[in-house]
Formats: sequence, C-alpha cells, structure tokens
Amino acid sequence: MVRMIVASVKMFCRGGLAPCWRLAAARRAPDWQPRRGHRLTPADDELYQKTTLKALERESSNVMFIDSYSSRGFTINGDKVVGPCVIIPRAILQWNVGSSQDITEESLVLFRLLEPRIEILVLGMGAKVERLEPGILAFMREHGIAVEMQDTPNACATFNFLTSERRATAAALIPPRAGRDWT
Repeated sequence: MVRMIVASVKMFCRGGLAPCWRLAAARRAPDWQPRRGHRLTPADDELYQKTTLKALERESSNVMFIDSYSSRGFTINGDKVVGPCVIIPRAILQWNVGSSQDITEESLVLFRLLEPRIEILVLGMGAKVERLEPGILAFMREHGIAVEMQDTPNACATFNFLTSERRATAAALIPPRAGRDWT
C-alpha cells in the first residue's frame, strides 16, 4: 500500500497524472459546481437582520484633510479652494505661485515663521515632480523643516497620512494641470 502511494506521488510530481485530470475536467457537466465545506449564501435567519454602520468621524474639527483635487483646485474638509494653496494646522491660505518655477525662499518663509514649528512640509508640485534649487531646500533644512516634494496627487495622500498620525505637517499644493473634476 505504501509503495503504491509513493509511486503515485512520484508520478504526480513528474506530471504523469496531469493529463488524466485535464480529461476529467473536460468531461464535467457545464452546470458542475465545486463542493465547498462552507456556505456562500446567507441562512434564513441572516437575511433580514438589521445592519449597523458607524462612520468614523475626525477626532477634531480643527484638523485639515484633503478630500479631493482637480486642475482647478482642492476640496479641503468639504470647502472648495481654487488655485494653489497652503494648508497649515487650522488654516487654509491662498499661495501666490503659478508653477514650481515660482517657488522661492520668499514663498516658503511662512513655514519658517509658524509656531508651533512644523516638522514636515509636503510640496505638491503639480502633475509631475520638478526640481527645486538646492539653496531653497538648504534654507528649509537650516530651519529644521524636512521637505517632501511629490506630484500633487501623491502629496495630497501623504499630507492626509501625516495629519492622521498627528504629525506637525503643512502642505503647499499646486493643482495638477491634467487633473480630474471635483469629486
């Protein structure tokens, strides 16, 4: 008996049984269903039970989350913001830049002046990541602020993630040119 099992296993490992299995599968009836040890449909007592759903609410109304973005602007906590913007804890500001070429030390000085200080500045550069002058990044590093440069869709997600972790973060966002409509 053991020899027969070992021989079957060896034959299976060499692929000897596979053609037989293919033939058996081809002979099955078209309405054949695999046998399962569990139910796929609800039982009678499960059909009409009341279902409850709890929506997770943001813990604080002062926390800013980016709901969506488009080529025109952003939806932040349900409010539509047109054009480039800066999101700092508890405030949304218009940002006077047209593209990533307009980002200078002067346009980023606001983040250096914030109290309490922010740890991370998330820069949404538009549809694709553009390089900034090394002097601008050094300026921010000198003041203890890490700069994360990303395309705007990823910057929105990163900002939301960092905010949900209660990190001291801010975002400076330029709407992507090839964006999507308001959602």
